[in-house]
Amino acid sequence: MSKFICTTAATACLAVSASAQTETPHWSLTWKKLLMTGPELELVGSLPTRTTHELGASDWSIGCETLDRDYGNFDNYKPFLSELGVASARIQSGWARCEQKKGHYDFAWLDHIVDGMLEEGVQPWINLGYGNPVYGAEKSLGSKIFTDEPTMKAWLKFVETIVSRYRGKVHEWEIWNEPNLGENRTNYDAYASLLSNTVGTIRRIQPDAVIIGMGLSRMPLGYTKHVLDLLRERGQLGMLDYVSFHPYHENPDDATPGIEALAELIRAYNPDIRLFQGESGCPSTLEWAHALRYYEWSEYSQAKWVARRMANDWMMGIRSSIFTFVDLQYPNMQQSFGLLRTNLFKEVVYKRPSFHTVQHMVNLFRPEFRSAGRLNCESNTPRRLTVAGIEREDDKLIGAIVWQNDRIPSDDLTFEPIELWIEGLALKDPVLIEMVTGRIYALPKYHGHSDGGRMKFTGLPVWDSPVVILERSALPEGTRTTERQASGSTRDMRF
Repeated sequence: MSKFICTTAATACLAVSASAQTETPHWSLTWKKLLMTGPELELVGSLPTRTTHELGASDWSIGCETLDRDYGNFDNYKPFLSELGVASARIQSGWARCEQKKGHYDFAWLDHIVDGMLEEGVQPWINLGYGNPVYGAEKSLGSKIFTDEPTMKAWLKFVETIVSRYRGKVHEWEIWNEPNLGENRTNYDAYASLLSNTVGTIRRIQPDAVIIGMGLSRMPLGYTKHVLDLLRERGQLGMLDYVSFHPYHENPDDATPGIEALAELIRAYNPDIRLFQGESGCPSTLEWAHALRYYEWSEYSQAKWVARRMANDWMMGIRSSIFTFVDLQYPNMQQSFGLLRTNLFKEVVYKRPSFHTVQHMVNLFRPEFRSAGRLNCESNTPRRLTVAGIEREDDKLIGAIVWQNDRIPSDDLTFEPIELWIEGLALKDPVLIEMVTGRIYALPKYHGHSDGGRMKFTGLPVWDSPVVILERSALPEGTRTTERQASGSTRDMRF
């Protein structure tokens, strides 16, 4: 069930207020509609949307890729970076842009981006990738990894130069992007050699650098195993801090078994290597190219998809980077993966619901909250659920995150009231948080009570996007309540 929520001036103010908001020239109809719907519970507050400057370090990242090819305009979206709340951002090194004439480097464009991100409190991490046509090496996704000595020598000189330039500002380096695509799929030694040579150069200049390897398209166990075997033969398994991967699945939950299998494989080689979900996102419209194409996506399903991707990553305890911050202007199309909608001039038009979703996820799931993994539960719904525990550093279970996981995220904005029994959960004053809108709802006594070592919730509203059951006392600093809101005007709903 779902009901229309009358948006009074105070309630509207509650829903959209933030510690810092950057205005956009247009408002979002889909966001406005989401704020007009919700579960049939009393609305009592909303999550804060603190900035990166306020939040500090976390495991959350945003994708700011393709700036090396001018598919986006950094200056146009820079003002929104800190507002999003993420701690870091992925950018690409652009060898072909930095060295357009052999031996002559121009880093002015990259200086501007690195320094601009740091001004916003966002830490850039750089993907070192793609070839350079001046050396006969292609610069596109899936292009052949070079193995000849002249090109490798030029590449390592570029790596030496870029790491030397940014070693005081950039601490994490990722080597290549999706090396398991194209003709590289079975050429394991090409990537292993590139990785070995590149990391050796980085460590010589920046010994404490964090190394992110692979950048895999999905979670290919065979390819990963072959590369790790080669590294083990060379005694170089210790060179990696992270293995990154890109889990593009229409249903984000379908990726979970593959991610868990990849984690198990990595542990067998070196338990100190961690996983990093380094690039994954969802279109907001039907696309005919790129990942997740030929499906009728919308801004509603995109927001739910992003929330579920982040929830899965958090549940598994891995770092997560969402692709992408803005719509990208490719030579043949405008991509619609952006949290920010942009026009053909690469100007920001409005914030999609997915932008607000990421804000709410990063504001609630802070380092002081840890995943307790999946919790045992029972319910009366035919839908399959994920129920994961939320605990503090003292191992005390303070809540659970719940969502329907068995289908691709839909455009449906209704909630299903269910009965749910969660083992090990005993909350004194629980509230319900809907993570797309960030709204907080009261859970009266008749909605939840302890029953023989488990907690029962009756009429609990769930849908195909995460909701959080949380002890009220554990709500983050800055949480807004209806009682604190002054009267105001919705004006033209410029969200």
